[in-house]
This record gives sequence, C-alpha cells and structure tokens, in this order.
Amino acid sequence: MTPLLEFRNVTKIYTKGLLSRAATTALDDVSLKIEDDQPTILTVAGESGSGKTTLAMLLLGFITPTRGHILYKGKDITKLRGEEKITFRKEVQAVFQDPFAVFNPFYTVDHLLTVPIEKFKLARSRSEARDKIDEALSAVGLRPEDVLGRFPHQLSGGQRQRINVARALLLKPRLLVADEPVSMVDASLRATILESLRNLNREYGISIIYITHDLTTAYHVANSIIVLYRGSVMEAGSIDRVIRDPQHPYTRLLIDSIPWPDINRKWGQTEIVAREQEHGSIETGCKFASRCPFAMDKCRQAPPPLYQVAPQQVAACYLYDQQPVVERERLSEMLPV
Repeated sequence: MTPLLEFRNVTKIYTKGLLSRAATTALDDVSLKIEDDQPTILTVAGESGSGKTTLAMLLLGFITPTRGHILYKGKDITKLRGEEKITFRKEVQAVFQDPFAVFNPFYTVDHLLTVPIEKFKLARSRSEARDKIDEALSAVGLRPEDVLGRFPHQLSGGQRQRINVARALLLKPRLLVADEPVSMVDASLRATILESLRNLNREYGISIIYITHDLTTAYHVANSIIVLYRGSVMEAGSIDRVIRDPQHPYTRLLIDSIPWPDINRKWGQTEIVAREQEHGSIETGCKFASRCPFAMDKCRQAPPPLYQVAPQQVAACYLYDQQPVVERERLSEMLPV
C-alpha cells in the first residue's frame, strides 16, 4: 500500500546568499514513512537548531527540499496542482507553538473556525456549519458557549490552543503536524491538550507528527520517536525503549537534563560540552563528536550509520559497530505504530 507520507533522503541546506559560500545543513538525508492504514503519533525531538521545525515546514510544503523528495499518497508535494493541492492543504493540517499568533485580534474566535468551512465548502447551511463547529470544539474538551463570540484576548492560552486543534479537526485531516503545541501553555493545561491530540489519533484515525524538545510530554503522547541533532538522526525507535533506555550519548544527555521531582537525584550528572566547541573536522564525521564523552578517532572521520541496538531501536553511534546496520531508507521499519 502507498504510504500516506514519505520522506525520501530529504536534505535541506540554507545559504546566506547567491555569492556566499556559507551554508547550513538544517536537515541531512532524512527518510521516514507514515502508513495510510496505521494512524500513529510520531515524535520528532531535539534541542533548538536540530532541524525539527525545518522538517515541519518541508512537510507542509512551505519550503522545498534541496535534495530528496517528499511524497503525499505517492505524489511529490512540490508538483501538486489544482484539486490535488487543495486536497493536500485540507488533509495535512498544523498546530503551531504560539496559540495567539494565528488569531486576528479584531475578529472573534468564530472567524478562525468559519473561514475553513467556507473555503473548503464543508457545510451547505449556517446551521450545518454551526453543528460542525460545536462538534469540533466538544472533541477538544471545550464548550461552545464558553468560547464562541469572544475575542482571542478574552480566552486563556489553553483555550486558544484547543481552538487551533478544533480548527484543524474541522477539515477531517489525515495528518496533523503539531509543532511545540504546549510549550507556551501553562503546565496545568498541557495534559488536556495532549489528551486532545491522543483522542484525535484514537477516535478519528489522524496520524500526528509531534515536534518537541520536551521529552517528558513526548513520552506521554507518542508511539515512536526520532531524535535529531543538527539535522541528522541520532536515535529512533519505540518511545518506551528510547526514553527508558537511551543508547546514543546525545539522547542520554537530553534525558539527563530533565529536572526530576526528586531532591536526592542530581540534575545533569553528565557534563554537556558547549556547542561553541563544534568546528572543523566534525563536518566530515559524527556531528555530535565534539560534545560526546565517548568520541573516538573514527567518529571524526566519517558519520556513523544507523545500528540496530534493539528490536525497535536504532542509534547512529560507533559504540554499536558490532550490531547490524539499518539502511536509512528502512528507518520507519524500526518505528512502532
């Protein structure tokens, strides 16, 4: 069966200008698949500058890859035209980090919900449109009478973000890209929004790509995870295996940096080398070599392949060079749904 979404060896390089040789590789040879008949929640995690948002922008078609192809239902999204492009825009929706930025402060929140209904002709009458809005709001835990008719500034950040999720749900998407959806929301509301995302996956069969730097929320919402560092996949697999038993030194550092509610547990027991140390030969080897406490000479000579370290876990690290190599095109086979 044709995958719903497929990244084929996608690379994105940003340059500073036509005459400048300086370039930044934001995403480096990434391949992944989301199957059409197996709705899942996949987390893409990493620190700032790891390429998470670039991956989201590529997936949504806002920017084009430098190399490689992004396919939606088997068709290159950069070549979609007419009805195919409209269908893609309808079926692939996004929820972004700032729950206020998508609202026009001069309109009530109703405007955000009625525009997609009109644009995509989702209702034949006002009453049918209102029924769809009520259903979408209820699906994300909001009472229509509490939010409709109000201006964005009259609602909490959590309410605004759940309205964004409801707006996406109105279009009955096949895929939802959630880019840091709870990072600007109070901790007390994060669980509610994350539960709304899980409900979309379970009850509506919507696949979700959950982009975050917060591994604690990723653990509670996702089935699988890809950990990026400077555009490259460092580790991937089952969310339970990767979070509970990380194998790549970078993933271990990320998890070690999480503050735990235990005053007897030391926070950050492993030293993290500053990013300013990254220079020179690391561009020809592992991108994490200059920060890695286990770096060897060969780490600086060539980038490591993905090694299968467990049935549903791979790591790009020479510490596991006795394990089977997994071709990057087969990465999705390591990701449970």
